[in-house]
Amino acid sequence: MAFYLPFENNKMSTKSVFVTVGTTKFNELIDSVTDHRTLKALKCNGYTSMILQIGNGTFSPEPSDVMEISSYTFKPDIGADMINSDLVISHGGAGSIMQALDYGKPLLVVVNEKLMDNHQYELAEKLCEEKRLYYTTCENLCNCIENLDFSLLNSVKIDNSKKICKQIECFLKI
Repeated sequence: MAFYLPFENNKMSTKSVFVTVGTTKFNELIDSVTDHRTLKALKCNGYTSMILQIGNGTFSPEPSDVMEISSYTFKPDIGADMINSDLVISHGGAGSIMQALDYGKPLLVVVNEKLMDNHQYELAEKLCEEKRLYYTTCENLCNCIENLDFSLLNSVKIDNSKKICKQIECFLKI
């Protein structure tokens, strides 16, 4: 008996991951997402490529035998990378979160535990309760990728994301 992988337009279907740290330095996220075990978990879920937006970080991509990885520091607009991805893994900044949700993308937020007055956690927790995203820490990232079902997230686009973002920031007093 033969088994065939799905093809689309004579090409093997692929899924991509976009990872963003925003304008900050969050090397722990980049290190966690490029860890061999995490890459294997992503591959087991059908992901074949990854784009990393590393901000002020010091990541230098090494060849991977698991998936194709590319990176950059900054772009004027990361919207195209989000739109073209099948999964967004993001730091907990309100702007990045709302942009990914605005595009209707499955989102896994990785909270930076080193921040004082961790508003990232509060925002991620609230949006997780609404089934808009999942959130985790760097330490638990691989486990989440192995066990979460991103199809269960509410991918209905949020209207007026800038207005909602402002309201959240006022609520959190940031």
